[in-house]
Amino acid sequence: MIKNDAAVVPLADGLVLRQARPADLDQIGALLSARGEPDDAVDHRLVVTDPDAGLSACAVVADGDWVVSTATLLDEEVCIGGVRLPAGQVELVATEAEYEGRGLVRALMHWAHERSAARGHVVQAMIGIPYFYRLFGYEYAIDIPQALNVNALPPLPPPLPQPGDGNATLRAARPSDIPAMAALQASAQGGFDVTMPHSAACWRWLLDHESSNLVVLEQAGTVIATARTTPPGEEMLLAEAAARDESAARELLSAVGALAAGEGLQVVHRAGTVTGNAWQEFLDHEPRRSAEQYYIRIPDIAVLLDRLRPLFWQRLTAAGIDRTGPDIVISTFGAHHRIPVLADGLGEVVTGGAMQSPGVAGGAGVAPDHLAPLLFGPHGFEGLTRIRPDVYAADEDLFRTLFPRLTADVLSYYLPY
Repeated sequence: MIKNDAAVVPLADGLVLRQARPADLDQIGALLSARGEPDDAVDHRLVVTDPDAGLSACAVVADGDWVVSTATLLDEEVCIGGVRLPAGQVELVATEAEYEGRGLVRALMHWAHERSAARGHVVQAMIGIPYFYRLFGYEYAIDIPQALNVNALPPLPPPLPQPGDGNATLRAARPSDIPAMAALQASAQGGFDVTMPHSAACWRWLLDHESSNLVVLEQAGTVIATARTTPPGEEMLLAEAAARDESAARELLSAVGALAAGEGLQVVHRAGTVTGNAWQEFLDHEPRRSAEQYYIRIPDIAVLLDRLRPLFWQRLTAAGIDRTGPDIVISTFGAHHRIPVLADGLGEVVTGGAMQSPGVAGGAGVAPDHLAPLLFGPHGFEGLTRIRPDVYAADEDLFRTLFPRLTADVLSYYLPY
């Protein structure tokens, strides 16, 4: 829709869709605060005044001089098996109540997806209200981890005789802490199959973000743990926790628990990480009561499959599957995709027309709305075949190898809690 920064797209009833302008910022902030959270206005200014994003990251629908709807596209990166996928994330979406139901968000999502494609993104990720964004091609794919109640706090170590010789201190993070925090997060995410780290810009925004706080645990001038917390209140949330070792993790939990001051503390559980292991005995591991997942949108299946060819080849060779010869065929029923199997790797993806019976070609059938869960989700091919009749294969061993169950860890601008 918007092909350049100056373009103005006419919509129905005299409305126009265009890039945000400096004069719009107060109106956008007021709209976001009224329709979302008061802190959203601050978050929006952090994005559009940042050199990595700027005003071109935001579009509005205007009725004359009045901004009546808005959306912002963030640059992200999803990593899977060593493959880095440029990604977009739509955030800060709001519409004036009297303008709802007129297709304004649909127009803005179209703008966001065009901008995302122009920036080279091959997927989009999102936290969104239930069902709504499925109307725009998003599908639930990646599990959001649970926030668990803290039943007890580990004891703080006794203070050492002299200050400054090893006692750990919890404090607000500073810009100079970003490399240390990013390194701790990279270490925590190292054990997951699918990750989305914070971008360099997002780290800067989070330092001035008002609905959550970045904190670090410092010992002898070294950052040994970090986390993101909500402000103390009725119940405090501790998320995105990462620590150098289990001792630092326990000190982090104790120090944040002290900030909660008996008002209650919940912890986002990152299974298998240093903090996840260190905190097992202090958390109430209640069964999950409902499904919570991140949305993923795949704008071009062939482009994404092509990016993932090295990963598919790695999975085949690691499993010892010798399959030189027949193409790997994946049908989404309305179209199909062939991946040639060569002696030294996989060839470029070739897309063809409708294929209703992929089993005849030795391939797999995957309904298009199950493709994102297949590529990024916790069920894998084996799990999806048990719950989805329109996910199946003639050679089940091959497709179980190509599409295993995956663990994931996503760091996003907004906490999904």
